[in-house]
Amino acid sequence: MPASYDQIAPRYDRSIAPLERWFLTNLRREAIAALPSNARILELGAGTGMNFAHYGPEVRGVATEPSREMIRIAAAKTRPTEFSLTQNCAEQLPFGDPCFDAAIATLVMCSVKSPEVVFKELRRVVKSGGTISLLEHVRPDGLLGYVFDLLNELTTRIADDHFNRRTAELAGAAGLRVTKSRKVGFGIINVITCEV
Repeated sequence: MPASYDQIAPRYDRSIAPLERWFLTNLRREAIAALPSNARILELGAGTGMNFAHYGPEVRGVATEPSREMIRIAAAKTRPTEFSLTQNCAEQLPFGDPCFDAAIATLVMCSVKSPEVVFKELRRVVKSGGTISLLEHVRPDGLLGYVFDLLNELTTRIADDHFNRRTAELAGAAGLRVTKSRKVGFGIINVITCEV
């Protein structure tokens, strides 16, 4: 995990607040709504715990986050009583196989070192037939995609943020069945639902 995530953690909620008000809150709710009820959930890359407010009190499971400072902030937020936090990276999940009914990641796949390894890990820890719900910024189609390719040169150097990942395609290539991929904002944001 780059040190930059520890450095931006104290400012993260404030800096993302306008996007949350504009559209992210509704998209988070949509991604969470795709999860089955009464399921044991794995949340990858919980960050500062922005999803916690959108879970019902009955949600149980584990939220992971590699950044020490992000998880410190997340730990102070209200979350369901049977939802714990652990610090680790998505490429090396410390769980047996398979032990979750579903998984969710919001704005995570852009910053992992290897989405291919992350999807392999998700396939390992989520039960067969389980749901994986993703909310990600991705490389859009058309001319805008080429702009994102250029931006990617800058964002990967500054924040290790990959602007041009094709997350739905990567999930499919990893053996997940993509059951829904809804594009928002010129295709820049995708809400993706997969089945293991």
